[in-house]
Amino acid sequence: MRSAMPENVAEHSFQVALLTHALCTIGREVFGKDVDAGRAVILALFHDAEEVMTGDIPSPVKHHDPGMLRSVREIESLASEELLRMVPPPLAQAYRPLLSGAERDPQLMRWVKAADALDAYLKCATEYAAGNREFAVAERQLEAKARGMDMPEVAYFLDHFAPSFRKTLDEITG
Repeated sequence: MRSAMPENVAEHSFQVALLTHALCTIGREVFGKDVDAGRAVILALFHDAEEVMTGDIPSPVKHHDPGMLRSVREIESLASEELLRMVPPPLAQAYRPLLSGAERDPQLMRWVKAADALDAYLKCATEYAAGNREFAVAERQLEAKARGMDMPEVAYFLDHFAPSFRKTLDEITG
């Protein structure tokens, strides 16, 4: 979609890492969960590393149909393996769990995926707040997706933090 505020993969990965930390902190402090926030944040920083090779494939394209999604996942896997081949051998084992989808900790990746969904929602919310109506439908769909993730931390974030993303700096500080 046409974006008023362009974003690159580095910015997106950083934002997902911040959101992952926020969700893990909410999980620990509000809901008493034991989650390794540090490890989850590291996974978030690397969650889209394969896009160095593939570029960003928009979600509606990836999820157009099951065959397309399988093909995209295979391309992402090949790109991750190529990245791993570029890592010096003494370091490869340290990076494999960060770059290889098959070896990423699925429990921690749940937090990263939730943060990724929140980042997409917040992107839509800020674009819409800036007057870009192109993001209106996607914003509603992504909020419903995020709320449907069965993670109370996501609902807590949406209820307590997300509204500020629609405000101006004056409104936030005023």
